[in-house]
Amino acid sequence: MLDDLKYIHQRDSQDALGIAEKQYQQLGYQFDASVFSGLQLVSDVVYAGMGGSALAALISQSWPGYKMPFEVCRQYQVPAYVSNKTLFIAASSSGNTEETLAALEEADQKGAQVVVLAGGGKLQEIAKEKGYPFLLLPKAAQPRYSVFYNFKALLTILEATGQVTVPEIDAELTKTAAFLQAAVLSWLPTVPEKQNPAKQLAMELVGKSGVVYAGPLLAPAAYKWKISFNENAKNVAWWGQYPEFNHNEFIGWSSHPVEKLYGVVDLRSNLENERVQKRFELSDKLLSGRRPAAHVVQAQGKTLLQQLLWTINFGDFVTIYLALLNGVDPGPVDLVEKFKKQLG
Repeated sequence: MLDDLKYIHQRDSQDALGIAEKQYQQLGYQFDASVFSGLQLVSDVVYAGMGGSALAALISQSWPGYKMPFEVCRQYQVPAYVSNKTLFIAASSSGNTEETLAALEEADQKGAQVVVLAGGGKLQEIAKEKGYPFLLLPKAAQPRYSVFYNFKALLTILEATGQVTVPEIDAELTKTAAFLQAAVLSWLPTVPEKQNPAKQLAMELVGKSGVVYAGPLLAPAAYKWKISFNENAKNVAWWGQYPEFNHNEFIGWSSHPVEKLYGVVDLRSNLENERVQKRFELSDKLLSGRRPAAHVVQAQGKTLLQQLLWTINFGDFVTIYLALLNGVDPGPVDLVEKFKKQLG
C-alpha cells in the first residue's frame, strides 16, 4: 500500500508528504528583525501558544537555550510574576487561538513588553492597534506543518533581544537545512518500503496506540511525535520523558499481559547525559516480557539542532505513512474545527 503512489496521491489531499519533504526550507525564511528596536531590558521571557505553536518554544529550550528564566504558557492565564520586565511572546498560526488571546490581554494589563507571532487573525489586528512588534508567519495547510517557520521566527526574536546563547545562528540553521534536505531523500514515497525506514516503522506501529519517550534534549521531538500521531494518523498517542519515567510510569508497565496494544518508540540521542542513556538501556532490560519491545529511533546529526529537527522530520513521515495505512487523510482535522465552532 505504501508503495502505491496512486493511492498516496488520492489519500493525501493536502500533500502532507510534499510539505514534510520541503520542511527544511522554512529554516531559511527571513523575518524582519528591525521591528524589535524599541524593546527594553527584560528579566524573564513568557511564551504563550498552544499545540504546534507551543512546540517552537519547547524546541528553543533545548536549542539554543536561554540566559534568563523562560516559561511556556499553554492556558488562559499568565504567570503571576509577569510584569513590565517580562518579554511576552504571543504565538498562533491562525492568530485566533482563544487561550493565547486571553493570555495576551492579561499580559498587556500587567504592562509586559509584548511581541506577536501570527499568521494573521485577531492577533495581527491587536498588534497593529497596540503597536506591538509583529512577525507574520507564512501560511501553511495546517499549523503543525509550519513549526520550523515558527521556530525561525522565535529565533529571530531571541537574537534581536539578546537572548540567544549560540553564535552565528544563521550559519547553524543553514547547515541544518542542508542536512535535512539530504536526510529526507530516503523517506520519500518513491523509495520502496524495503529501503524506506519511515515506511517500515509505520508498518510496525499500525493498529497500535503510540507511546513515545525521549530524554530532556529530545523531549520536544517526542511531544511533536505525539501531535503527529494524533493529527496526521488520527491515532491516539502519548509521550513521556526520562529520567522522570523511571520514578513512576516505569512501574506502570510492569503488570498485566505483555500483549498491550501499544507501539513504544524510544527517541535516543548520543548527546544526552550518560545516565539518561543508561536509563533507556536498563529500563528496556527490566521491562522485557512486560511491555512491547521499544522501537529505537537513534537521532542522526552531529549537533543537537540537527538531531532535534531530524527526529521531528522523521516522525512527520512515519505518522503520515501511518495515516495512509489507517485509511485516513493526514491533513484535515475536521473534529477540531467542529469543536471550535461548538465552543464558540
